[in-house]
Amino acid sequence: MSQGTTGYYVPSPSKWPIIGSTALFFMGFGAAFTMNKMPLGYGMLITGLVILAFLIYGWFREVALESEAGKYKTQEDKSFRWSMGWFIFSEVMFFASFFGALFYMRVLSIPWLAGADQELLWSGFSADWPTAGPGFDEKFTPMGAWGIPAINTMLLLTSGVTITLAHWALQKNDRGALKLWLFATIALGITFLGFQIYEYAHAYSELNLKMTSGAYGSTFFMLTGFHGFHVTVGTIMLIAIFFRCLSGHFKPEHHFGFEGVAWYWHFVDVVWLGLFIFVYLL
Repeated sequence: MSQGTTGYYVPSPSKWPIIGSTALFFMGFGAAFTMNKMPLGYGMLITGLVILAFLIYGWFREVALESEAGKYKTQEDKSFRWSMGWFIFSEVMFFASFFGALFYMRVLSIPWLAGADQELLWSGFSADWPTAGPGFDEKFTPMGAWGIPAINTMLLLTSGVTITLAHWALQKNDRGALKLWLFATIALGITFLGFQIYEYAHAYSELNLKMTSGAYGSTFFMLTGFHGFHVTVGTIMLIAIFFRCLSGHFKPEHHFGFEGVAWYWHFVDVVWLGLFIFVYLL
C-alpha cells in the first residue's frame, strides 16, 4: 500500500525469494558436484544460473515498474540510498582484504622468507618483487603498467566522465544527451573488458604468467579478475538502465535507479586506480 509522501510502500507477498533460494540450491550443489567430478554437476550449475538470471530480470523488472507507478516515495528513496551505500561499503571491504593480502606478501612475508634466518630453507632467495616466491623455478614475465593497463585506465576514467555527463543530462531532462552519454559509458566498459581478455591471453601465452605463478600470479589474477567481474556486473547494470531510459523511465526529480548504478560505476573506477598503482605500476 502507498500512503502519500510520508508512508512506506509494503508490497504483496512475493514469489522471488523462494525462486532465489532454488537458484542457490542448484548452484551450490552444482558447484560442489562439479568440483568433485560427480554426475549432474554441470547440469545443476547451469540450471541454477538460468534460474538466477530469471530471478534478476523478473525481480528487477517488478521493482522498476513499481517505481514508475509512483509507489516509492521519500522513505523508500532513503532506504534505497542507505542500502546501496552499505552494499558499496561491503565491496570496499572485499577489495581491501585483497589489497591487504598483496601488502602482506610484498612488505612482510617475502622479505621474511628472504631473511638470514631462512637461508637454510630458501638458499639464494631474494626479496625482489615481483616474484613467485621461494620454491618456484618456472620463470614468468610480470605485466607492465604501460600499454593495455594504461589504456584501460584511460577508458575507465573517461567512462567516469561520461556517466557524470549522462547524470547531468538527466537532471536537465535532456533525454537525447542522456542516451548518448550513457551509451558511450557502456561502450567504454565493453572495450575495457575486451582489452582485459586480450591481456589475460597475452599473459598466459607469451608471458607465462598464470594463476599458478606463485605469489605474484595469484594476487595479480585475483585482484584484476574480481575487478573485471565487477566491471562486467556494472556494464550489465548500465545496459539495464539504458533500456529503461529508452522506455522513458527516470525523471529529473526521481531517478535513484540511475544514481545507484552511477555510484557503483564510480566505485569500480576508483578500485581500478588502486589496481593500476599497486599491481601494475609499483
